[in-house]
Formats: sequence, structure tokens, C-alpha cells
Amino acid sequence: MLRKMNTQLELDFQASSLEITNKYYARYEKISEILDQNPKIKNLVHRDLKKALTGNDRYGPGRDSKCASDTVLRIIVCMIIEGLSFRKVVIRIDDSKYLRYFVRIYGGQMIGYSRLNTLTNAIRPKTWKKINRALAQAGVEAGLIDGARLRLDTTAYETNIHWPTDSGLLWDTYRVLCRLVNTARAVDPEAASDKRLHPKRAKRLHSKISRRLAKKQNVSEEARGLYNSLIQLVEGLLDWVPVVGDRLREGLAEDAYDLMDAMVAEAVVAQIEHFHALGLKVADQARRRVLDGEKVANDEKVLSIFEPHTEILIRGKAGKPIEFGHMIAIQQVENKFITDYEVFDRKPIDHTLVDPALESHRELSGENPAEFSADRGFYESMDKIRELEEEIEVVSIGKKGTRTDEETERETSTGFKLAQKFRAGVEGSISFLKRGLGMTRCLNKGWEHYVATVGATVFAHNLLVLARGYG
Repeated sequence: MLRKMNTQLELDFQASSLEITNKYYARYEKISEILDQNPKIKNLVHRDLKKALTGNDRYGPGRDSKCASDTVLRIIVCMIIEGLSFRKVVIRIDDSKYLRYFVRIYGGQMIGYSRLNTLTNAIRPKTWKKINRALAQAGVEAGLIDGARLRLDTTAYETNIHWPTDSGLLWDTYRVLCRLVNTARAVDPEAASDKRLHPKRAKRLHSKISRRLAKKQNVSEEARGLYNSLIQLVEGLLDWVPVVGDRLREGLAEDAYDLMDAMVAEAVVAQIEHFHALGLKVADQARRRVLDGEKVANDEKVLSIFEPHTEILIRGKAGKPIEFGHMIAIQQVENKFITDYEVFDRKPIDHTLVDPALESHRELSGENPAEFSADRGFYESMDKIRELEEEIEVVSIGKKGTRTDEETERETSTGFKLAQKFRAGVEGSISFLKRGLGMTRCLNKGWEHYVATVGATVFAHNLLVLARGYG
């Protein structure tokens, strides 16, 4: 049975003679105290983990009774703070007496990285949202969060994809479908027949196209011919693969496979459906763009068959004019606590985020902030500014372009300038989320896990903020 937490605590960990080590211990001690004083957080995690493990014999009774929900949460926090992968955090905690003490495994058996991955992915995005809200409410009640000043900003969080090119996407499609066909052959040789696959030829065409298009803006006639050959190769496989799926379905319906083969066949059928649908889009957009010379809208493009939810982000940044991922909105109060966040499947217009941010702040603190600041991208109109100023003392959102005398006077006032200095602090927090807590590129697969990773990272950030001002 999965437990919420290990209640039989061991003796306190012995302090170090090194000051910097004791500071390291003290930070985790404060985080541990915050988690212990907020049982609602453990309850939310326990609910998701218990639901995920119900009926799963792999993780049923008899496997490492030390693995409580509280332990899983603490390992996740440790993994984000230390900037480690699932594999490395398991080794780090297993080899550290203090971290064993913090996660409350003590001298017991450490969780395997595969199981830790499964348990982490079982915590849903909306649960992380509730966890962060519960932590924020606890901070308000304890007087650790001051909601008088609020700042709002957005940032990009990249997905883990290679630079999308038509030839690269076509090659990805071909190799994945080849792998599925070979797996189907291992289960049922008759399902995939003896038709030849040509992965080496597809890879060679992709490599030739890449070399010829390197540092060139236009597709040459030679490259166009190579593209035509590659597209035809992929389309031929796309025409045939559904037949393999249908034959596997027939075998499953007739109970022609043993238990293990049936499980593999079901997985192959599901993946064939998934990648076949994406492959059709990839082949279609390549034919339209390269052979027909048509411009395909960004929202119609498939940028990755592995992370198909990925969006093109053109933000005009000097270092990265084009990014691939999603936009995240972050609202923060004076002591750097992130009171709320939002992940968008499609890039929003910044000024539409102002009202939801203020509504969220009112729900948390019970009133509007005395000061609200954001960058110029959040400016909608002077009428909107006046509307906000009826309820908020200082609204510090600059205007793009020319200004009237009234607008110039407003933006040169002392209150506006001080609020803009405060607003700049959110850039430092975003930098810490990216460089300190690893929120530069999401290595977890799928939209749900992408959003959950944002929630977990914000939670770890907020724990560090509260720990700094705690006790």
C-alpha cells in the first residue's frame, strides 16, 4: 500500500564542521519544515500517485515500503534544485547520507530511476497548479508573502526537438515507421509480409539534401529532385503501414497471439495510428512547400513528430530570433514569490493576460495590488490604463511609439519609474528559473508532462524563496 509519508523518523543528521555545508543543510531543513507544515500539498500528491498505482502489480505491496508520496515529492524537489536527471538524482541521493535524511528514505532501499520517472509523470499538471496555489495561500497566512506589488511577464520554454527541416521530418517519419514495421514482423511475420524497407536510402537522401541546402536560402533543382525522391519514398511507406496495423488488429481479434505478443501488438497498432497521421501531414507540407512553392502557415506546420504540440515563437530576440516551444506567463510579488503561472498552447497577445493576472491576485490576497507593473508588450490603450488606475494606485505599463503630453508626464513620474525598476526584477527570476532550475528546454515528452514540468519547477522556486525568509 502506498503511504503518504514515513512517520517513523530517525535521529537528526549530524552537522558538518564546514560552514558552507551547514548552509546547504539549513536550506533543505527549512524546505522540509515548510512541507511538513502544509499537509494539503502531500495530500494532493498522494491522491495522484495512489490513483496511478491502483491495480498496477509492478508497484504494488512488497516493493520498497519506504517509498511514500512525501518521499517522491521530496525527491522531485531535490532533482530540480540540484539540476539532475532522473538517473543522476537517484545516484546522488543514494550516495548522500544527508539527502537520504531529507527525502526520508534513511537507510532503506532507494527508488529506481525508472520507477521515479513513472511516479513523477503520474502527478498531473492541474495538481501542480493546486500545489502551488496551496503553497501561496500558506505563505500569505504566515505573512511571508506581501501582495502590495505585482509584476507580470512572459518567457519561452523550449521543447526538446531538433531544428525542423522538411527533409529531417521526412527522415524521422520514415525511420520511426520502419521501426514499427520491424516490431510488427517480430510479433507476426505475416502481418508485415516480406516487403522491403529502405531506411539507408531514406537517410542517404536526407543527408544529401542537408549538405546541398547548407547555407543556402533557395532550394536548387538538384535538391528539389532529391526531395521528390524522399517524399515518394515516405508516401509509399505511409500507404502500406495502415495495412500492417489492420493485420495486427485482425490477429488480436482472433486471439492469435500470446499475452506478451498481444501487448506488443496493441502498442504497435496505437503508435502506427499516431505516427501515420503525423506522417501524412509531414509529407503534405513538404510537397506543398518544396515542390509546389506554397507558403504554409506556421499554425499548420508539424515541427516534430515526437513533440507535435510545439509552436514556432518569433519574439525578435537578438540571440534567438526563432524558438520552438511555448509561452509561459509568470506573475510575481515583491519577495520574488511566483503567485501564479500559465502555460499556453498558442502564443497569447500579452495585454490579454492583464485581467486574468489581477483576478488571480485578488483570489489569493483578497484585494488588488497597490502597484502593478509590466513591460510595453502589455500595453493595450490609454483607456485601459485609466480603467486600471481607478482600482490600482500605480499602473506602470509603458506605451509603444509616440506619446502625448499626458502619457509622457505619467511615464516620467517617480511612482512609474520606481515600479518599472521593480518590474525589471522579474527578469532575474526568469533567469534563475532557466539557468538555476533548468527551465530552458523541457526533456519530458508530451504536452501534459511539459505543463507539469513547469508547475514542478515553479514549486521548487517558491520553496527556495520561502525557505530564505522562513524561521
